[in-house]
Amino acid sequence: MSSLSLAVRDSSTMLRRNLLHARRYPSLTLNLLLTPIMLLLLFVYIFGDVMSAGIGGGGADRSEYIAYLVPGLLLMTIGSTTVGTAVSVSNDMTEGIIARFRTMAIHRTSVITGHVIGSVLQSIASVVLVGAVGVAIGFRSTDATALEWLAAFGLLTLFALALTWIAVGMGMVSPNAEAASNNAMPLIFLPLISSTFVPVDAMPGWFQPIAEYQPFTPAIETLRGLLLGSEIGNNGWIAIGWCLALSALGYYWSKAIFNRDPK
Repeated sequence: MSSLSLAVRDSSTMLRRNLLHARRYPSLTLNLLLTPIMLLLLFVYIFGDVMSAGIGGGGADRSEYIAYLVPGLLLMTIGSTTVGTAVSVSNDMTEGIIARFRTMAIHRTSVITGHVIGSVLQSIASVVLVGAVGVAIGFRSTDATALEWLAAFGLLTLFALALTWIAVGMGMVSPNAEAASNNAMPLIFLPLISSTFVPVDAMPGWFQPIAEYQPFTPAIETLRGLLLGSEIGNNGWIAIGWCLALSALGYYWSKAIFNRDPK
């Protein structure tokens, strides 16, 4: 069997293992998924009219804010879901199963590849669920073409892949599951200080660079442009650059830690 065939076979096996774990222990994924759903409902029904009046420049109509909010919450959902990946990887690293895998005749990177693919699939499924909630409460994207929908899906998948590789690295360097959850908190915190809830130019001047020069804001603005027809500018290229850079960093970081001789 060729090296590529071996890698595909073993990665598929590890993917099935991780999907079975997710199915048997869904509480972590569901708890992380509830955060963006609760924020969506809270901001739409508590602050929606006021925020719509400020963003739309007109009367109070929460539909304006629903359209603004949902794209950001979709990307926040990805960040929340990948926290579970960090915890899962940390459990594997600390409970001895990785040491067992090292002694077996399997492709070395298949273990983390299975985690990554499984997490990306869970992230996309979570995005679909949050998107369905958004549609149920009034989100509409009537102007997006089929090509723009395809580009939006591609961006969400690429962003999920990037954050997942980072989460895998965080899980590998964490001594336990609690530390892994804490280390991965920036993946939930960064969307809160991005353009998810309010435009960057509405923030204090000293804070605007913090919100603008981070991975989530250009990805959010690109997704809004694709789904709502707003101006994208150079945000699309910046978002892709962030995704590629984070994917490469997470991949080589995770691989280096996994291949390190155990102490």
